Formats: sequence, structure tokens, C-alpha cells
Amino acid sequence: MESKPASLPPLFRQTGFDSNPLGSLPPLTPPALPPSLGRPDSADDDDDDDDGKTKHRYRTIWISDIHLGTSGCQAEYLLDFLRHNEAQYLYLVGDIIDGWQLKKGWFWPQAHNDVVQKVLRKARKGTQVIYIPGNHDESARQFCDHAFGDILIREEAFHTTLNGRRLWVVHGDLFDGVIQHAKWLAYVGDSLYSLILVLNRWFNRIRIRMGFQYWSLSQYLKHQVKNAVNFIGQFEKVMTDEARRRGCDGVVCGHIHKAEIRDIDGVLYCNDGDWVESLSALVETTEGELKVIYWTVMRSPAAKRSRDNSRVAAG
Repeated sequence: MESKPASLPPLFRQTGFDSNPLGSLPPLTPPALPPSLGRPDSADDDDDDDDGKTKHRYRTIWISDIHLGTSGCQAEYLLDFLRHNEAQYLYLVGDIIDGWQLKKGWFWPQAHNDVVQKVLRKARKGTQVIYIPGNHDESARQFCDHAFGDILIREEAFHTTLNGRRLWVVHGDLFDGVIQHAKWLAYVGDSLYSLILVLNRWFNRIRIRMGFQYWSLSQYLKHQVKNAVNFIGQFEKVMTDEARRRGCDGVVCGHIHKAEIRDIDGVLYCNDGDWVESLSALVETTEGELKVIYWTVMRSPAAKRSRDNSRVAAG
């Protein structure tokens, strides 16, 4: 029997689509911000590159799976990324704050607050920020079609690239069978995953002290497990099938913590990765090109030397 394509629950309303990459958006009345998020912070004070000039500018940036509120979150790397990258559109594609872990115990260091402040500041300065909740921050879905400060909250969005490709933007958890039909198993897996991330954090602290670049032990272990690899392949196929059903040229999602851009049966699959393992983002350049960037690679000493040499050659 032929399986029917997956569809979103009725509460999902598709955004209109016109010359604006986001489609038409209704006027929104923002709720008041909590006092702790409304105060100026260190993230507002340091907006310059430490080498004085480098600033990467894109048309669009997609990031997801930050997991603020957990020890596995690489908030310092993300804050560095946000300070050195600007875009007209910034999509937060789910699992920005980890409600699952915060329910177990409060963890919110200053760096996590700085990340929130930096995103809010970008929105105040004119970046159009669109927040699409995922499964770890699913409680935010009750505020869809509202705004948090200058940040729009949406169940899903549609984005048009400069070269005319229509992309469906969604976290992806609603197309994960484990999340939808065996959530208890997802909670168990999340606890084991958190333990692996703790090991990953200590492993990389040792590497950095020895002068080595960041390398994700947790991602390496995950990709060695055959079942995990099979799950990723199935997830990618489901997402592109659904994008095709919606009349889109491609999909941008997160959820599985594996950055990727590839064509699957004529539909573009894009995953922006995460900020607990790969430290990656998906970007659309000012020429309309889509690419994945890894911030630890771009901020490495070798990359900095390359940028410095380019400036000397240009000068």
C-alpha cells in the first residue's frame, strides 16, 4: 500500500508567499520581555571583531539546536559567531532553549544570557529574526504568530532565495517517528546523549589546552552507529518528500544535529547542524549561494592567517 506523505497538525498555518522571502506577515503585538532579558548585557557592548576588521555578511543565516540551558551548549562559540556574522534574515530553527533539561535542573550561565541578548540586539538593529520552535522548546509553539520583542515566532516559514528557490523552513521533529509515537524513548535517548556531550566537552578542553582544534567526539561516535546513520537517511528522505508535496524546491531543517546540503530526487535538502557538536550554520550569500559553514574552522589560526594574507595581497 502506498504511504501517504506526512503532514503537519491543523494548527500549522502556511505563511503567505510574495516578494518578501518570508511571505506576508500580519501585524503583531509583542508581549513584554522578562526583566532579565531586557537589560543591557556584555553581549551588547562587544560588537567588534578581535582582529579589528573581519565581518562576514550574508543575506540569510539559519541556526538551530543551540540547547541553551544545558552544559553541552557551546554558547561561547555561538556568541563569537553572532558577533562576527551579519545577515538581513536570521532564522532560529528550533531547540534554541532546552526545556527538557531545564525541567530537570536550572542551568543558565552568563554566556547563555549573552547569546539571547545578542539575538535581541540584532533584531533591534534591523535583522529580521524568525524563531521556529522545535521539540525541546515546544512550549514556545503556543506563542506562534506573536512576537517576542522584535523576534517573530512561527510554526514554519517559507523563504525565497535570490535565485528564486522556494525553501520550506521547519525544525523537523514533527516528522520524527520516535518523537511523535514514543516520546518516552526520546527522553531516555536525550539523557544518554547529554552524558556523551559532557564527555565531548571535557575531551575538547584537553584538546584545546594541547593546542589542537575543536573536534566533535560525540558526532564521531554517533556516525559510527549503523542505526543512527540509517535514521538520518530516512529523515532526510521524509523531509524532502514533504517539501515536494508542499510545492517547494527544498527544505531547511535542524533536529538531527548533522549539517548537510544535498539534492535528493530533485529536491534540495539543507540541515543547518547544531551548536553542541558541529558548531555549524547554513547561510545564503549575497549572491544567493547556499552553503554550510563550521565556525571552529573559520575561527581556526590557519583560517585567520589566510584572511590576513588575503588582506595583504589586496592591499
